[in-house]
Amino acid sequence: MKLILILCLSLCAALPLAEAMSQPSFHTKGSPTGKPTGKLKPGEYWWAPHMSPSGPVVVLVSVPLQVMHVYRNGVLVGRSTVSTGTRGHSTPSGVFTILEKDRTHYSKTYNNAPMPNMQRLTWSGIAMHSGQLPGYPASHGCIRMPYDFSMLLFALTAKGGTVVIGDVTSRQPHLAANPGMLLAPKDFTQEMVQPLAKGAYDWRPSRSPDGPITVLVSAADSTLYVYRNGIPIGRAAAEISGFGKLGDHVFTMLEGVGEKPSWWVPDRTTRKWMTVTSASGRGVTIEDLAKRVRVNPEFASKLYDAVTPGATVIVTDQALVRKASRDFTILSN
Repeated sequence: MKLILILCLSLCAALPLAEAMSQPSFHTKGSPTGKPTGKLKPGEYWWAPHMSPSGPVVVLVSVPLQVMHVYRNGVLVGRSTVSTGTRGHSTPSGVFTILEKDRTHYSKTYNNAPMPNMQRLTWSGIAMHSGQLPGYPASHGCIRMPYDFSMLLFALTAKGGTVVIGDVTSRQPHLAANPGMLLAPKDFTQEMVQPLAKGAYDWRPSRSPDGPITVLVSAADSTLYVYRNGIPIGRAAAEISGFGKLGDHVFTMLEGVGEKPSWWVPDRTTRKWMTVTSASGRGVTIEDLAKRVRVNPEFASKLYDAVTPGATVIVTDQALVRKASRDFTILSN
């Protein structure tokens, strides 16, 4: 009995030590603050998930300000200082999807360095995770956060969530000149971007039955592309009124529906959307753009039924496939 008691006491004493060791010594622990606005010192963060108990989560990262804002169902629920990539290892700007989550990740590139609460944004090595916060860009491209904040964010987000990284000095990041280099589908072929005849569409949701949807509207291609889990499940020819330019915008679907009929599908109600970024045409809503983009009504109904809260819509004047310095740049996810 005495032996069992001694073992229990030893185990209990070891638990705090084990918990302390879970945070790497060179990672910033972080310091919570009660300020939802105003300047943050390196390592400071604000967290209030009760402000919006449910709904899709969108993470906005401002590279110039070295600050992250977290929204749930369109309401600010958290913000934190971050450290992004140094010159030569800059953090790419654009719209990204959380591809993978791992609480105990170790870098395969940088000497097995611990990256607790890792949330992958690209398969080429860009992720959000705990790390050191010196008050300026210091990473190899990843987005570092305070250790305790990274735990809170990890618990709040889900695979498939939207992360927008901006390089314009503002509280909310705007799209850069490149509206976002997102991952190309693994089975991408040139056939998938061949022009469609007027009113034509292709719809194959069975290629990826479940998961978050990303819609890309390209004015240059006069096409609307639909992806789920990075796999193309549909596209439709789009007629764009006006001067053929839509600007660069990102929207995410919130929970709930509106009272007015949908512009695209008149027998359904409007959805609620959050304007994540709008690099051009401030004040433009997704309904404003919907009035200028026409697709086959059957396709519009199918897309309406497929999208769910958390879906992301990217609008750009650029083509889906563009010549890059070495290869093609794919603007889809």
